[in-house]
Amino acid sequence: MKILSFGSMNIDYVYQVPHMVRPGETLASLGMETFVGGKGLNQSIALAKAGLSVYHAGMVGEDGGILLDALTKNGVDTRFVAKKEGKSGHTIIQVDEDGQNSILLYGGANHALTEKEIDEVLSHFSKGDLLILQNELNLLPQLVKKGWEKGLTVVLNPSPFNEVIGQCDLRQVSVLLINEIEGKEISGREDPKEILDVLLEQYPHLKIVLTLGSLGADYADQKTRLHQDIFPVKTVDTTGAGDTFTGYFIHGLVSGVPMEETLRRCAKASSIAVSREGASPSIPYMEEVLRSLEEK
Repeated sequence: MKILSFGSMNIDYVYQVPHMVRPGETLASLGMETFVGGKGLNQSIALAKAGLSVYHAGMVGEDGGILLDALTKNGVDTRFVAKKEGKSGHTIIQVDEDGQNSILLYGGANHALTEKEIDEVLSHFSKGDLLILQNELNLLPQLVKKGWEKGLTVVLNPSPFNEVIGQCDLRQVSVLLINEIEGKEISGREDPKEILDVLLEQYPHLKIVLTLGSLGADYADQKTRLHQDIFPVKTVDTTGAGDTFTGYFIHGLVSGVPMEETLRRCAKASSIAVSREGASPSIPYMEEVLRSLEEK
């Protein structure tokens, strides 16, 4: 089985601020750093650091060398990354004194995908392979449909949530990873149990992860319901924490790790990630996660 992460790559400009900028306010930052990120890149690196072999597909602009270097350095295969004219995707991220963030996203090359390029990349994969998707590329509904038609196992993280998600056929998705906001938008419910109930009634084949911030995460399928609490830490930067959880969850899923242990590893990996600055640089390796779990 091969694993393809088809997703965004961004250059993250991260500003430390005393509080989020308010309308009409000019605010001096306390510091600024540049990181590589994007949900696709973060999830690919999380998968690789968890111990899986992963291919990344997507688009970078003329300034995208830093993104390709980061993927390669972390053991991700970049042969399916295309180069486009113009700018790569980038973000402007505010991180306040409590470690919470606010993100302004510019799509750049991430929104230059064509159906021809989708077909070319997917021609190298076959039934039973894994296709991991987020919503920071254009043509997401086509990616879901084409992956499903080839018999790939489609894993969808519908973030950031917008009208495009409503155009995706969740009957073509096997694994859905959502937060409480996305869960509410898709199901029309606010209570976590009701979100899972509604989604499994509509899509009984799904495996669902519902992350709940400080309240932990829930897992559900037709046979199993599990809850995982967080591991409390001092939060430095929450950027990339959800992507870390996604990468470690997929690792457990494809490696046959029992779901209870998979969720523990996800929670521990995410807790380590939020205790550090940056997105992909904050993602821990599996060895560190397992060692930290043994210390508890």
